[in-house]
Amino acid sequence: MRKILVLALFVLSFCSVVHAQDAVKVDSKHYTVEFENDEVRVLRIKYGPGEKSVMHRHPNSVAIFMTDANGKFSFPKDPVQEFKTKAGQVQWNAAVTHLPENTGDQPFEVILVELKSKSTAKKMTHKSSTAIAKR
Repeated sequence: MRKILVLALFVLSFCSVVHAQDAVKVDSKHYTVEFENDEVRVLRIKYGPGEKSVMHRHPNSVAIFMTDANGKFSFPKDPVQEFKTKAGQVQWNAAVTHLPENTGDQPFEVILVELKSKSTAKKMTHKSSTAIAKR
């Protein structure tokens, strides 16, 4: 009986590490909710120089960089990815589990619009494709 209990506790602890959590719940120092409804959640993300988060997840999203940013993303299984962005840059992100880190010597700020439903993501992709096609 004791062996079963120890095994169950081990499996539960392993599952909680593997299953990354919501950024706002696990890292409220860097992530705050600015707006939320049934379709989207808008986060304000702020990292000071050298600060890093914990492993967490985001659904499909659009990031708007408010400042220049230098950093890196660590992933559960993929290689580390470094990034360098400029203020005003906008980018689409597929759903991801990652651990961000500010590797720069300046703070950075990002607005992240998380899409809650697949229909919203499809509408956003369609609108983006349409907007690009019109240019």
